[in-house]
Amino acid sequence: MTRIVYLNGQWLPETEAKVSIFDRGYMFADAVYEVTAVIDGKLLDHAGHAARLKRSLDALGIPMPVSEEALTDLHHEIVARNGLDQGLVYLQISRGAEDRNFVFSEGMTPTFSMFTQDVPLLANPKAETGLKMVSMPDGRWANRQIKTVQLLYSSLAKMEAKRNGADDVVFVEDGFITEASSANFHIINGSGVLVTRPLSNALLHGITRAAVLTLAQKADLAVEERAFSIEEALAAKEAFITSAGAFVLPVVSIDGMAIGSGKPGPLTAKLRRIYIEDQLAKAIGR
Repeated sequence: MTRIVYLNGQWLPETEAKVSIFDRGYMFADAVYEVTAVIDGKLLDHAGHAARLKRSLDALGIPMPVSEEALTDLHHEIVARNGLDQGLVYLQISRGAEDRNFVFSEGMTPTFSMFTQDVPLLANPKAETGLKMVSMPDGRWANRQIKTVQLLYSSLAKMEAKRNGADDVVFVEDGFITEASSANFHIINGSGVLVTRPLSNALLHGITRAAVLTLAQKADLAVEERAFSIEEALAAKEAFITSAGAFVLPVVSIDGMAIGSGKPGPLTAKLRRIYIEDQLAKAIGR
């Protein structure tokens, strides 16, 4: 079945949606994106993703193409048009299109696209088996708090991890873990404390990360925001990642060395459960 996508104010079959070869998203990765999870046709944590989208656009000086209310309506509309019960809504906004030049014109009209992906988010098999990770130097650009489409390094690193029998990569900078290829990374240390990297331009300010930390504190799990090394992660009881598409997924090894028992831990399973319960209770539909 052909998906219906949104492009610059039009609803089109995916085969008819075209973006200019001169678009700055294509030429310079001059674009941002967001991904919102959908369960039972309802949006999860949409307000957080909308707020981060605005922050990313403001940081690059790209105007928001539609109002906040219209953005929410577009999400509901694309879910309805595609009959999406469970999956993802992906949106991308570039600065727009003009002849190739490092210096861009002021007042360009942004290119705004949206599409859906049918993904079984709740029945993720990695929630039961856990993720195997490999470590690599973090060679991404210096402003990772902006959710840009500059994902080539992450993509190449994740492909290298796959070739080496791992599921994902954990990036390391100055001896400390920053995050995974497309998710925030956390550990639960030997004292039962959830340790996570503090927010900075070294990592994406994850919407799922924020929700999980709040829920962890409500569940009386101590939280500490500080940098930590691969060695500390390997000595932890548990480790996990958080993202809009993965929710909470356990990490069971790094570089072939087991974390804890080498199996998904009980606190990670609890955080995944309470996160899903909380999000389903707050999910917004039409």
